[in-house]
Amino acid sequence: MTLSDVAELTLLSWDTVKTITKTHLQKDYGKPFLKGVRYLGIDEIHLGKKSRFYTIVVDLEDGRILWAKPGQGKAALRGFWRRLRLAKAKIRAVATDMSAAYWSAVLEHLPNAALVFDKFHVIKLMNERLDDLRRQMVREAEGPLKLRIKGTRFLLLRNPQNLPKDQIPKLDQALQLNEPLLLGWYLKEELRELWNQPSRQHMEAFLKDWCQKADQTTIGQLMKMAKTLRTHASGILAYARHPITSGKLEGINNKIKTLTKRSYGFHDKNFFILRLLSLHHSKYKLLG
Repeated sequence: MTLSDVAELTLLSWDTVKTITKTHLQKDYGKPFLKGVRYLGIDEIHLGKKSRFYTIVVDLEDGRILWAKPGQGKAALRGFWRRLRLAKAKIRAVATDMSAAYWSAVLEHLPNAALVFDKFHVIKLMNERLDDLRRQMVREAEGPLKLRIKGTRFLLLRNPQNLPKDQIPKLDQALQLNEPLLLGWYLKEELRELWNQPSRQHMEAFLKDWCQKADQTTIGQLMKMAKTLRTHASGILAYARHPITSGKLEGINNKIKTLTKRSYGFHDKNFFILRLLSLHHSKYKLLG
């Protein structure tokens, strides 16, 4: 129930209900237990123009939010490292995106932990490169070809296994008429297999081969992607030993959006953070 619903049911003021709830949340969730934590996921969420970005740290084994602060990068994680040291937590690996703001902080404060670049963020970056190539092809194309490419963004970026059957012929037509787009799409789909390799050696050989193929296309966007993958290869290949992703954060992001919609936003940041820390015990139902 919302605070307003509880206030109406109990005949208490809204402020009283909030104070009681906040006191309870602070007692139970204000200081998350960190001692047994082994795997962390770090990401940022966008909560609109007013709240903007929050940095979230999650226990990847049980799904708890361990830290939530407004902002991005190192500054938003400043107090978390101290809590982690005091708890004497033995972190084995951390999953994050390829933003230097996060991985540099991990290397500085957790030098003994493995840094794993999240595979979903790598695929997302590849999708952005492919979309950039598609836009370039639209600008350069003329006549019927321009129209066929223009409406294919959704088809190109989505996993083909999830495409409706009636959309597949449209995708095939666009790819057959445009060789650079065809090469980019095939390389995008091939890149997904990187994380299915049986060992680090196989992953390394696969990544090297993929980058060579991308360079051989002489397509700027694909060559740029290959360069990025080579630069971040150690963090990508760390998945072989620590097969973790920040996929749980996607589900948590949906819960956070549901929370903010139900509450029409939060003016009290501390109260909002406490609600986030208790989110793993929250279940939302659509009523009415």
